[in-house]
Amino acid sequence: MTVSAKDWPDSPLDAVDTAFADLTCDPDPLSLDLNPLADQLGDDSGLPGGVIALPALRQWLLEHPHAYTARDVVWRELVRRARLDGPAWVIAAVALAMPALRRYAGRLHTGWAGDAHDLDAEILTGFLGALRDRVDLAKPAPYAALCMAAWRAGHELRQRDGAEAVPVDDLEHVTGPRTPKRPYGHPDLLVRRAVELGIVDECDEQPYIDVRLGHRAIEPIAARLGLEVDTLRRRVERIDVRIADALAAGMLTEATSPRARKDLTAAAERRQHIRAARGGSARHPVAQVTLAAA
Repeated sequence: MTVSAKDWPDSPLDAVDTAFADLTCDPDPLSLDLNPLADQLGDDSGLPGGVIALPALRQWLLEHPHAYTARDVVWRELVRRARLDGPAWVIAAVALAMPALRRYAGRLHTGWAGDAHDLDAEILTGFLGALRDRVDLAKPAPYAALCMAAWRAGHELRQRDGAEAVPVDDLEHVTGPRTPKRPYGHPDLLVRRAVELGIVDECDEQPYIDVRLGHRAIEPIAARLGLEVDTLRRRVERIDVRIADALAAGMLTEATSPRARKDLTAAAERRQHIRAARGGSARHPVAQVTLAAA
């Protein structure tokens, strides 16, 4: 099925449905192999096995609203594919959530004088933002988090509609102290100083900023770096600890002693040696014991 430009729906939600129908029609419908997912759940999950067409998967999810564990596993896979495998899976994820998105649109539009298409677009934008970056797949209920983001975006549009802008004081003529206090309210500057001191490795600076400060999804970042997601997640968590310790010690906001700098440099060198050795750990399995603390 191919839709001409003149037949393309005006509603963003209708447009997703149209694109989804195009992706899931013969002769090569977009499908999902559920066998690896069913293996994670065991035989009593009720999740069907084999390759299933996505409309049938959506129907199964609708018919099993209390299959929470199976739904979490399915949605983690859908989010992962949407982040790593291209636009078709983004459309698929939105389409599988479409019953909930339409329900939200109907509720939010009741009693609201604005354009229904604007509301649809805001709901869709909220869902896509969460799908792309905001939902952490290490946490439970990814589908609920996606739906909450969509609802929140639509609700905020209703709240904003018709509200008058509140003027902001002219910052050039604000009276009173203007000198910022350490650490100046710029976390990225703290991360940069942490890199300069060797608390954060140079190669980890941008991934850490993307994950922690930018709230970006970790899966595409790990793929770009050639790392397993769990490996990058552990690396970011260890950086959290080192930065917290450095902040508590005043290293990131005050002068750092030569002795402290020397110790930090030595620790950074040890991390680099461990990572270099890790590249050969597959050939030397005994090294895994030594590398566990890196």
